[in-house]
Amino acid sequence: MIISLNSKLMKNKILIISVAAFLSFAFAKAQRGIRVGYVDMEFILESVPEYQEASKQLEQKMQKWKLEIDKMANEISMMKGSLQNEKVLLTKELIEEKEEDIALKEQDLAVYQQKRFGAQGDFLLQKQQLIQPVQDQVFNEVQKIGSQKKYDYIVDSSEVAMLYSAERHDLSDQILRAIGRTGKKKAAVKRQADKNNSDDNEPYLSVKEAEQEEQKEQAKEDRKEEVQQAISDRDAVRNRQRMQRDSVRAAKVAAYKERRDKMTEDRNRKKDSILQVRATAREKKQAEIDARNAEKNKKTQTGGE
Repeated sequence: MIISLNSKLMKNKILIISVAAFLSFAFAKAQRGIRVGYVDMEFILESVPEYQEASKQLEQKMQKWKLEIDKMANEISMMKGSLQNEKVLLTKELIEEKEEDIALKEQDLAVYQQKRFGAQGDFLLQKQQLIQPVQDQVFNEVQKIGSQKKYDYIVDSSEVAMLYSAERHDLSDQILRAIGRTGKKKAAVKRQADKNNSDDNEPYLSVKEAEQEEQKEQAKEDRKEEVQQAISDRDAVRNRQRMQRDSVRAAKVAAYKERRDKMTEDRNRKKDSILQVRATAREKKQAEIDARNAEKNKKTQTGGE
C-alpha cells in the first residue's frame, strides 16, 4: 500500500515537473519575441565589381541614347524653323506635306524614347539583367541564414522605410562573405566593430512589442501592395492611352501616305500631260516646217522647168 502511494506521488511529481518545464519554455519563447534582420541591397551591389563595371557600360549607353534623342529633337526643331521661314513662299500642298514630315519625325522620336527609356525599354530591362544574378545569390543566402539563425523576418532596407535599425541586425556583411564578395572596407570595418561590441545574447522584443512590430510590418506590406496596385493601374491606363495614341498616329500616317501618294500621282499625271502637250506641239510644229519645206521644194522644181 505504501509502495503504491509512493509510486503515485512520484508520477505526480514527474508530471508537475514536465508541465513546469513546458510552461517555462513557452514563456521564454514568448519573451524572446520576433527576430528581425535586414540587408542593404544597395551596399551589396556597390560591393560587387562586376555590377559596377556593367553599370558604367550601361551609363555610357544611356548617354549615347540621350545624344541620339537630342539629335532627333534638334532636327525636328530645324524643320519647324525652316517651314516657318519658307511658309509664305510655299503652296498649301507643300506646307501640308512638310507638316506631315515633321509629324512623322515627332512620331519616330516618341517611339525611340519609349524603346530606350519606357517601362519596357532597353534601359530598365538591361538594368534588371545586371541586378538579377546578384539578387538571386542574395535571396538564396538570406534563406539559409534565416533558417539557420531562426529569423522571423529579413527585409531589404533599401526598399523599406526603416525609421530606426540597429547595426547588429544588419546581415549585409554576412551575405557578402557567403557569396564570396568583399564589401567596402570602411563600411565593413565599421559594421564589424559594431557587431563585435554587441552581445551575442542580444535582447529581443516582448510579446506586446512583437505584436506592435508585426502590425507595423503588416501595415508596411499593405501599403506596399497598395502602391504596387496603384502603379499597375497607372501603367494599365498609360498602356491603353498609348495604344489609342498609336492607333490615331497609325491612322494619321496612313491618311498622310494616301494623300502624299495621291499628290504624287496628280503631279506625275500633270507632268505627263504637260510633256504630252509639248510633244504634240513639237510634232505639229515639225509637221508645219516639213510642209513649208515641201512647198518650197515644189515651187523650186516648177520654176526650173
